[in-house]
Amino acid sequence: MHVKTIGLDLAKEVFQVHGVSVTGDKVFNKKIKRAKLLEFFEGLPPCVVGMEACGSAHHWGRELRNLGHDVRLMPATYVKPYVNRGKTDAVDAEAICEAVGRPTMRFVEIKTEDQQALLTAHRTRELIVRQRTQVSNMIRGMLREFVYVLPTGVEAVVRFSKSHLEGDQPKIPELANGVLGTLCYQLLGLSA
Repeated sequence: MHVKTIGLDLAKEVFQVHGVSVTGDKVFNKKIKRAKLLEFFEGLPPCVVGMEACGSAHHWGRELRNLGHDVRLMPATYVKPYVNRGKTDAVDAEAICEAVGRPTMRFVEIKTEDQQALLTAHRTRELIVRQRTQVSNMIRGMLREFVYVLPTGVEAVVRFSKSHLEGDQPKIPELANGVLGTLCYQLLGLSA
């Protein structure tokens, strides 16, 4: 029987693949190890392959497109309504297969490696900014506990951190000054 549509549930090591024919009959629903996935798809005629847009989906999408398949990524929240029973990999693959064939389904464009690299830079910067804000707020909070108030703005906390590490420390218990030193060192690293 010829496979028309495949739902591919991605995982770390073992993927679940659900294939249906033109008439909608199940052709297979099986597990395939990561190392054998491309070999499996090389043996199939070009077909529609649906996947949830998750961590490695863009990589696998590019690989399967290179083999001639029509790959479509969908947000996981759009696939969820098609899960008919308890959550298992086999059920998820079947739901993905069902969802990809819906005429109103909205898809995610497969990103190039360069686009993904740029996104990692943006996400990393966002993380560093959040961490810097958290550490800055922690330093302010600790100092407030001992009635030291820093001026507004992260630059004031950076200036304080530099002077603290150079030896200009507030008159607070040694333990608190030690912890404060660790936070100041971390803040300067994040600011750099």
